[in-house]
Amino acid sequence: MERLWGLFQRAQQLSPRSSQTVYQRVEGPRKGHLEEEEEDGEEGAETLAHFCPMELRGPEPLGSRPRQPNLIPWAAAGRRAAPYLVLTALLIFTGAFLLGYVAFRGSCQACGDSVLVVSEDVNYEPDLDFHQGRLYWSDLQAMFLQFLGEGRLEDTIRQTSLRERVAGSAGMAALTQDIRAALSRQKLDHVWTDTHYVGLQFPDPAHPNTLHWVDEAGKVGEQLPLEDPDVYCPYSAIGNVTGELVYAHYGRPEDLQDLRARGVDPVGRLLLVRVGVISFAQKVTNAQDFGAQGVLIYPEPADFSQDPPKPSLSSQQAVYGHFPPVASSGLPSIPAQPISADIASRLLRKLKGPVAPQEWQGSLLGSPYHLGPGPRLRLVVNNHRTSTPINNIFGCIEGRSEPDHYVVIGAQRDAWGPGAAKSAVGTAILLELVRTFSSMVSNGFRPRRSLLFISWDGGDFGSVGSTEWLEGYLSVLHLKAVVYVSLDNAVLGDDKFHAKTSPLLTSLIESVLKQVDSPNHSGQTLYEQVVFTNPSWDAEVIRPLPMDSSAYSFTAFVGVPAVEFSFMEDDQAYPFLHTKEDTYENLHKVLQGRLPAVAQAVAQLAGQLLIRLSHDRLLPLDFGRYGDVVLRHIGNLNEFSGDLKARGLTLQWVYSARGDYIRAAEKLRQEIYSSEERDERLTRMYNVRIMRVEFYFLSQYVSPADSPFRHIFMGRGDHTLGALLDHLRLLRSNSSGTPGATSSTGFQESRFRRQLALLTWTLQGAANALSGDVWNIDNNF
Repeated sequence: MERLWGLFQRAQQLSPRSSQTVYQRVEGPRKGHLEEEEEDGEEGAETLAHFCPMELRGPEPLGSRPRQPNLIPWAAAGRRAAPYLVLTALLIFTGAFLLGYVAFRGSCQACGDSVLVVSEDVNYEPDLDFHQGRLYWSDLQAMFLQFLGEGRLEDTIRQTSLRERVAGSAGMAALTQDIRAALSRQKLDHVWTDTHYVGLQFPDPAHPNTLHWVDEAGKVGEQLPLEDPDVYCPYSAIGNVTGELVYAHYGRPEDLQDLRARGVDPVGRLLLVRVGVISFAQKVTNAQDFGAQGVLIYPEPADFSQDPPKPSLSSQQAVYGHFPPVASSGLPSIPAQPISADIASRLLRKLKGPVAPQEWQGSLLGSPYHLGPGPRLRLVVNNHRTSTPINNIFGCIEGRSEPDHYVVIGAQRDAWGPGAAKSAVGTAILLELVRTFSSMVSNGFRPRRSLLFISWDGGDFGSVGSTEWLEGYLSVLHLKAVVYVSLDNAVLGDDKFHAKTSPLLTSLIESVLKQVDSPNHSGQTLYEQVVFTNPSWDAEVIRPLPMDSSAYSFTAFVGVPAVEFSFMEDDQAYPFLHTKEDTYENLHKVLQGRLPAVAQAVAQLAGQLLIRLSHDRLLPLDFGRYGDVVLRHIGNLNEFSGDLKARGLTLQWVYSARGDYIRAAEKLRQEIYSSEERDERLTRMYNVRIMRVEFYFLSQYVSPADSPFRHIFMGRGDHTLGALLDHLRLLRSNSSGTPGATSSTGFQESRFRRQLALLTWTLQGAANALSGDVWNIDNNF
């Protein structure tokens, strides 16, 4: 054994010193590049290139060491065989060592200058046990900021806003070629375009939409001029309807309930509603559910900034708005038409009936707004649908360790008008991020997961371009896509910052906000700017994903967490969005010259989010957050516990499922905490479980064809928690004031039991899936 010990000591002396790859920033002509050096474990140690093979020696001469006692025969035989056993062991050891070394060097050559881990701690000391070094988060952040150029953003926004780019137009075809060429010039692994033929709805120039007064005898009278015949609602129902006019605020369900409670019934009437708060599609769907015949939508001046130095929307300008393109996505079946504030003012003057509540009042009249009813109107909508080619453009940087998992970032490319804020800003930021990450790849950066950059077509037609792509990959996207980051509507002001997002991303957004400087508060980060006015930062920043966001379908339809950033102006709506006045000049005036700085801040925010999502070893998604979401909703449900108990019903199933989810999340967190950090198999397994959490909340008990938005928290349909809560409110309603099938029947016990079962099964399934393998699940239900 002493001889064996001596040989191993000799092998240890001859073995190479541990080495580590360190990236250093190079100054001078090659500034911005990373230089790779080999650091030895000890000063003056030989490098791997001078490694010499071990010298193997036979038995030492007699007398070279103390005499050993005589051995019994079998021990003597063992001693004679020992040198050969030691020799064999050393040969195996040496061969395995050299084979491992060659394999490791080969893998390093294959991945180039890729980085193994990004550490958030800038003071973290590299672990010498790693074969390859760390690129500090501060270094990676500095590299990203160095390559991100502000000047190009402003130029691209201006140039894009000047180009015609209505989906299906010749101008859009030219822009598509230019953007694909721009992506092809960058260091991307793949660039491609896919084409879809979709039915887009346009106005009929030969038969424009019209609005007429109708007298008491039913005779069509004077026509009210629609100033711009190009302004319309894509996918509105076509046809003509006649009815008395009623003012319905924003057209929310609560507005229509309030209207009915004040003695004004929407049934059979035309509703006049304001732009904002909810999407056009939701306004018209709500009106339809309450029995209305049609909807007129106008921009209320009181909803926009009244600051004199800033430009305001013309009173003769109507606002463009779209619906989902298919009935299963919530396409209403009653006509709708945008009108200007001037036309709305003429209509409001004719209304009688009760005075509208104070919060419903606007600034169009010198006298209070009335609810109606008013004179009869005849609305005619003649839009027509035509098959149109649209093109989505893709560019990809393949990930090093998990190339089959990708972080997606996209921006709408098309626009109905100039679309400076609507799509030019997002397109410019997307192109700048592509260029920036391409430069980083050229200088040694390689993400762990793939980055997929997408320029969408057909966004102004219900996000039809992204929807077509999602439908085509519906069965696999939740297995592949980690997160979707939307750049649409990113800059609508510079005072307030909002993130419309899935709860899974809330903690990561908080972390990144602390890394980005405020564009209009010198010396403060975005996070410091927020908490200065509201210590509860998430209450100030976080918003639910709206239905008219391109990011909404990723979460509610496919089950991929998504986020859309927006800088707003004093919580006031940007007045020119979806109008022909959404020009670069107006956007620049609204921001008072700060457009480049705000766009730069969005690019920094999105870029650092992409770095974290694509490069952290463990996905930075807070899967425990949904436990808080359920708890918050349960607080609303508890309000009706007494009413249910009186009927022999209970919500206990939901409480149990929520408890199981919280325990599953804590169990996974503990597993991750106690696991071996460098075990790639375990890391990938945990990442797969984390990235599918959002998908777990899609109800598997309803058909995607009938109810595409299956998410129980953010979706639409009877399977959602919101629908259950609306149904429970009927327990205390003395009138049939809610939309849908229950409007005439009130609370239905059978419907409640079905809703509760769908919700509980989905929530319990999410808890079980998060727990892990089926043999490790221990539940008692």
